[in-house]
Amino acid sequence: MPVAISLPTSSTSHFFPRRRGHANHRYQRFSGAQSSTEDPYIRKNQTGVIIIGAGLAGLAAANQLTSKRIPFLLLEASDGVGGRVRTDIVDGFFLDRGFQIFITAYPEAKKLLDYEALDLQRFYAGAKVFYGGKFHTVADPLRHFWDSVASLANPIGSVVDKGLIALTRARVLIKSDEEILTAADEVPTIDLLRKIGFSETILDRFFRPFFGGIFFDRDLETTSKLFDFVFRCLALGENTLPAMGIGEISNQLAAKLPAKSVLLNTRVASIEYPNGSGSDPPSVRLQDGSVMKAELGVIIAVEQPEVNKLLDGIRDPVITKPARSTICLYFTAEPNQIPVQDPVLFLNGSNSGIINNMFFATNVARTYAPPGKALVSVSLIGLFEDRTDDDLAAEVLRELSGWFGESPVMSWKHLKTYRIQFAQPNQCPPTDLVKSPRVGLGLYLSGDYMTSATFDGALVSGRRAVEVLLRETGLIK
Repeated sequence: MPVAISLPTSSTSHFFPRRRGHANHRYQRFSGAQSSTEDPYIRKNQTGVIIIGAGLAGLAAANQLTSKRIPFLLLEASDGVGGRVRTDIVDGFFLDRGFQIFITAYPEAKKLLDYEALDLQRFYAGAKVFYGGKFHTVADPLRHFWDSVASLANPIGSVVDKGLIALTRARVLIKSDEEILTAADEVPTIDLLRKIGFSETILDRFFRPFFGGIFFDRDLETTSKLFDFVFRCLALGENTLPAMGIGEISNQLAAKLPAKSVLLNTRVASIEYPNGSGSDPPSVRLQDGSVMKAELGVIIAVEQPEVNKLLDGIRDPVITKPARSTICLYFTAEPNQIPVQDPVLFLNGSNSGIINNMFFATNVARTYAPPGKALVSVSLIGLFEDRTDDDLAAEVLRELSGWFGESPVMSWKHLKTYRIQFAQPNQCPPTDLVKSPRVGLGLYLSGDYMTSATFDGALVSGRRAVEVLLRETGLIK
């Protein structure tokens, strides 16, 4: 499936270093940005809109402003775009910052992204659940009919449970995304599933590890609205990874932006209204003390825990629920040490051990490793702060030895561990997934905590913030 990625026609500068051993691929990295120290003249200028944070929400806002020909500057504290949606290259391996899957049916993503250029690699439509010392298949009957028939008698759930999955699919498909996300009758996902009639068996062996891995919430306390939205997207689309890593989603959005519109390594210290009056859009003070001004407004697109810091003195702190956290461990292996070749997600349905889910990344996207190497990704829910990275890696290998056998697993080598404290906002009921982005005159919020805690929610929030800004300034009706 490898194809060459065509270069976009743009005034933005790019570079595409070839990756050794991947002759048909180019790794696209956005480089139309600059450090704030490179061009002092730009920092003295007033621009139309200032966006703080170059994650998906900030990039979506920037793309919306670009389409409207509104000048802006996108300020990013780190050394690259993407926020949580980034991919690192370590020893020639592509490592996504945490377990992430891109669902092709996300409605906002379909409007913004070029799927062909992302070269999406597909997962098996289903999963293999480890229970009772062996694996059991759970398959999408519309995509893998015979696998689904063969799985009817397995111990992951009863025949009634599997029929209820089909009914749940039909229930979400007759609703629109808007109906789902604005529904008034939300409950925790676990309560919804019990109300539908699912047995505790399938809840423990399938729903907790599968949707727990999506929400980073194995207790399934996340709102039923988010469950319905994701379940609908899963029914309509496919689980995929871009061939060159999840970060290519961010890179593609950034590549559409005007040259020098993104300032990296530029940390914002505070947001201030001139003279404290609030009669004009706020200014942005950088960590080095310099001040930037926006004629139209400021969009804050940082992670939820950082918002209160930036809005100190502008509004009272907003009390937030504890964020969802995760750990992702990567291991390298020789191809003959990988016991299966299927591009499938493996779930821990045993209700014991520390692993929630894992997969062989190079079974899904061969490009995630150098030629002749394989890559293993393992996910845990929570931060396990009482254990070191080495201790966790050793425990994970011992646990996986019970899944796949000691001989292949104990030969894997630990490559890197990501501890992600803020993997996702906590969206337990009650929630408002269509929050107004307006904070005050010329000041707006965006981020997945404003909408649904998904790739799509982040993209939607960026667009909505720009739409409200432009309406309030009279630039659109």
